[in-house]
Amino acid sequence: MTQDLYSIRMHATRGGAHLSGAEGLAPSGDLECLAAALVRRALEHPRGRADAVRLSVDAVEAAEVRTGRLPDLTTIVVEDWRQGREAALYFLAEAGVSTGAAEQAVATLAAGAAPGGESMRGAMLVDAHSGDRLEPDPARGVRASRMGLSRDAERQLRRVLGPLGLDNEHVREAMVLAAKVLSAPGIVAELCWSDDPDYTAGYVASPALGYVRFPHLKPKGEERGGRAIFLRREGSGLDAVIASLESSALLVDGMGEFHPQRVWKG
Repeated sequence: MTQDLYSIRMHATRGGAHLSGAEGLAPSGDLECLAAALVRRALEHPRGRADAVRLSVDAVEAAEVRTGRLPDLTTIVVEDWRQGREAALYFLAEAGVSTGAAEQAVATLAAGAAPGGESMRGAMLVDAHSGDRLEPDPARGVRASRMGLSRDAERQLRRVLGPLGLDNEHVREAMVLAAKVLSAPGIVAELCWSDDPDYTAGYVASPALGYVRFPHLKPKGEERGGRAIFLRREGSGLDAVIASLESSALLVDGMGEFHPQRVWKG
């Protein structure tokens, strides 16, 4: 990288509870437009209008920024969220997550991973073998941060996603986030579905499988969602994994491959 960038992050709450979070990594000339878009997003959230919105902006020196590519994309067509979760469990097993750990993570996200059955602001960190939760704060979780998509990569991504009917904020941001998660040491897989009540899709991502998207991973109207990041406890130390997810900067400037969609047959 030859240009300094800024990490801009938004966190919105309603009634003291987490409502929305989003971020970007951009040059100074893009900050004004990006900040306005993030505030608008918080004020127009499907779960209600935020009553508190916090923006943070931090300079990131060019030397600190790593570059990377998006994961390959495959869509698995499922009939409903039950079939979607069945397929997600299969792909988590393919990625190297034990059956027990995968089933426990799905059940925890479905019930609300934060204390009191609420959605977490960040992600669960889960031992891919035992299913133990490893994040230091089970209410906050660990938030993958300091990531963005270059202008050229965004244009390329939108050109590919458009004909697939997938050119929306949810998919673009999720693919960038998956790229950031998979760039951390010791990651086996990630499972995610949104807390947006109108958005039922979710995904499993892994270094070998790429980004495997399911149109349905939860019932429509369900507000509980979140993500589980599975890792090898015997690999890199937990502190190194958390530091990579939360503090290292990744600018995605390359494409993955886009595979034809497949129908789930069980």
